[in-house]
Amino acid sequence: MNDILLVITNLPDAQAAGQLARRLIEERVAACVNQLAPCTSTYRWQGNIETATEVPLLIKTTCAAYPRLEQLIRAAHPYELPEIIAVPVTAGLPAYLDWVSRETDALKE
Repeated sequence: MNDILLVITNLPDAQAAGQLARRLIEERVAACVNQLAPCTSTYRWQGNIETATEVPLLIKTTCAAYPRLEQLIRAAHPYELPEIIAVPVTAGLPAYLDWVSRETDALKE
């Protein structure tokens, strides 16, 4: 059974996104983090419609590493309520998915 997740979060700027991405890799809770170009997010927050520029991160991890990954994101994230969405990966190149698992295997050591 495949236990790979794609986790999505957004940070307020490229510096914060880069720092978080590096931390997640250093802590071995992610095999790869893609920092995307800034985007505009529109959302309702505390009764108001807000618009903000954000930097998305696409984080490749495993179900086993997810709890620690979420903990690290929450600790480092400047938002009161950060977006943290985990999407199960139902298919992919087997060799790549195996690599993701191996890169986050340090948690089992």
